[in-house]
Amino acid sequence: MTRQQQREQDVALSRRTLVQGLALGAAATMAGTGTALAQTGPAAPPTTITTPPRDFSPRGAPTTYFWDPDIIAVDPSFNDLAQPNTAIKRLYTGVLWAEGPAWSAQGRYLLWSDIPNNRQMRWSEDDGHVSVFRTPSNYSNGNSFDFQGRQLSCEHLTRRVTRYENDGTATILCDNFNGKKLNSPNDVVAHPDGSYWFTDPPYGGQLYEGEPDSGGKLNPRIGQPADFMPKQRELPTNCYRIDPSGRVDLVVSEDQVPDPNGLCFSPDYKKLYVVSTGKGPGDTGPGGKGDVFVFDVGSDNKLSNQKRFSDFMIDGVKCGPDGVRCDVNGNLWASSNAGRAVGYNGVTVWSPEGKLLGRIRLPEVCGNITFGGPKRNRLFMAASQSLYAVYTATQGAGVG
Repeated sequence: MTRQQQREQDVALSRRTLVQGLALGAAATMAGTGTALAQTGPAAPPTTITTPPRDFSPRGAPTTYFWDPDIIAVDPSFNDLAQPNTAIKRLYTGVLWAEGPAWSAQGRYLLWSDIPNNRQMRWSEDDGHVSVFRTPSNYSNGNSFDFQGRQLSCEHLTRRVTRYENDGTATILCDNFNGKKLNSPNDVVAHPDGSYWFTDPPYGGQLYEGEPDSGGKLNPRIGQPADFMPKQRELPTNCYRIDPSGRVDLVVSEDQVPDPNGLCFSPDYKKLYVVSTGKGPGDTGPGGKGDVFVFDVGSDNKLSNQKRFSDFMIDGVKCGPDGVRCDVNGNLWASSNAGRAVGYNGVTVWSPEGKLLGRIRLPEVCGNITFGGPKRNRLFMAASQSLYAVYTATQGAGVG
C-alpha cells in the first residue's frame, strides 16, 4: 500500500468514527431527554398547597401561567368572572389582624383596619405606598364609604358607628339602641336612601380587639386613656338601620341571625345578605354557625322571606364566611376562614341562587374583602397579617 492509499484509508476511518459517535451521542441524548420528561412531566407552578408552598412576597417567582394556579373555577361560569392573565399579589404584610377593607374612589386608596394595633392603614394606588392612616382608631373593625365619599367606621372600643365628614370632623351615627350601649359594631354599608345598615356582634368584647366587659378579673382600663369608662354588655346581637333622620331601627334580631358579622346589599338593593359567624364573648346561646342568610328588602325597608343562603361547606371543609360583597351581576363574594385546612382559606364565590362558582386560595385566613381600583374591578382581601389583591373580569356593586 502506498503512502497516499494509507492516508485515504485513515481519513475514511476517521469520518466513519465521527459519524458513529455523533449518532450514538444523539441517541443517548434523546433517550436521556425522554427519561427526564417521563420523570418530571409538564412543569407545574407552585400554589398554596404545594411543597414548598408558593411564595407570595415580592421575592417570589412571578406567576406566568394562565390561570393563576390559586384561582379555581368550580363552575364554568366562573371563567366569565375571573381574569385569566393576572396574578394574586400580596400588597403588604406586617399587621396583627387585618379587617374592614374599603376603597376610596376619590382618593384612589384602600384603607383597612389593624384591629389589635388600634390603627387604620392605607395603601395608595399610585405607587403602592403603605402608611398609617388613623391612630388610634378606637379598635375599628369594618369600614366603608357612603355615596358622598365619607368614611364610615365600626369601632369596638367606643361601641359606636362613626362617620368622618369631608371637612375633617367626625360624627357619631349610633352608639346605643333604646338607651342601651351597643356591643361592638362590626360592619356597615350605605343605602341610596341615605340610611346606614350595620351589624352588632360581641367580638370586640375581648382584650385583643377592644375591651372585655367590666366586672371580671380582667381590667379593661389598662392601656386606655384616663377618662376611659368601661362598659358591660347590655344588648343581644342584632342588625340595625340608621335612618337619615337619626332614628335607629332594629331590622334583624339575634333570634333570626345570631352573631351577625359581614353584610351587603344586592346590586338592586332588593336583597340583604347577613353573615352569622361563631359564638362570641358573652353569648349565652349557641351562637352563629358560620352561615349566610338572605332577606328580601321591601320598599318600606322591612325585611322578609329569610332564607339560609349557604352553609359554606365545601369538600367537607367548613369555609366560614366573614366579610361579603356583591358584584354587578349579583354574585356573592365571601371571605373564607377554614382554619388550618390548607387550600380552603381565601375567598369563595357564589351565584345569586347559592351555587358555588369558584374559589381563590390564600396562604392565610381571610377576614374581609372589598372591590376597588379605578375601575372597581380589583378584589382586595384583608387576610390575617396581610393585604392581597387580584384583578377580576367583573366590578363590585355599590360603593365602599
